[in-house]
Amino acid sequence: MKRNYSAFAEDIPAYSGPKAARETHADLKQLSAIPRHIYTRPELQILPGQRRFSKMPWLVPMLELLPPASINHLKEWGLSTILVLAKNYNKLVHVWESVTAMVELWHPKTNSFIFPEFEATILLEELEIMLGLPRYQRGQESALSYTIEQINSWSILAYITTKKNDLYSMTSGMHVHLLPIAQWITSQCKRKTTNYTAIAKAAAICICGVILFSEADGAISFGNLSIIDSISEGMKIGQADLGFLYAGLTSAALGGPFYGSVVALELWMGMHI
Repeated sequence: MKRNYSAFAEDIPAYSGPKAARETHADLKQLSAIPRHIYTRPELQILPGQRRFSKMPWLVPMLELLPPASINHLKEWGLSTILVLAKNYNKLVHVWESVTAMVELWHPKTNSFIFPEFEATILLEELEIMLGLPRYQRGQESALSYTIEQINSWSILAYITTKKNDLYSMTSGMHVHLLPIAQWITSQCKRKTTNYTAIAKAAAICICGVILFSEADGAISFGNLSIIDSISEGMKIGQADLGFLYAGLTSAALGGPFYGSVVALELWMGMHI
């Protein structure tokens, strides 16, 4: 949907190199002197040209130990692309200035980026293609059913381990910590156990938690744990991932923390911007 913002539109010069782009970007930041605005928050201040690197040193070494049978399960569940992204996670560089610039344009009420002459948003079909997720087919609405019940994270994690010490280390408050799960996977792989499905489910929690449902450092919520757990049952998670990213953009735009799939946002930016 396009809108004409003639009252605000100005002649925009052609791109003339990185130096001019940085100067223009600095001018735009002067318009953001609003209390709690994203550019006035110290935790998001990054020097020009500086990039924020990922901090999941345990992820790639853990994935390198996965047995072929567990990898096959992940592929059967439609996580082939997510697995590739996770294996290359240490090579990914998030350009945080670009992310914050997009947050500047996000409109919480319309879930869209407001550009001078038009609006744009991340579509479900785009996200499913970019991340290689199982695609939602129009007309399947009547075949879907949802059961609303209290989420019991321990019952989900019990498929991985029933040891209470492990469960206590994996959970706290309303979050599940990914590092203890990765440590459990590593121990299982080094012992060469044959519990391939459990290893695959644990690996799905780790890679989806990092690539799709990134929230706190190395943790996901109970709700997202339940969503990831449904992948092995054939459920489509693209809608949940996109909704979580929308919520994270809205949170950041309103002065809260940013969360959601930075990978998906930057892939979309690469395609369109």
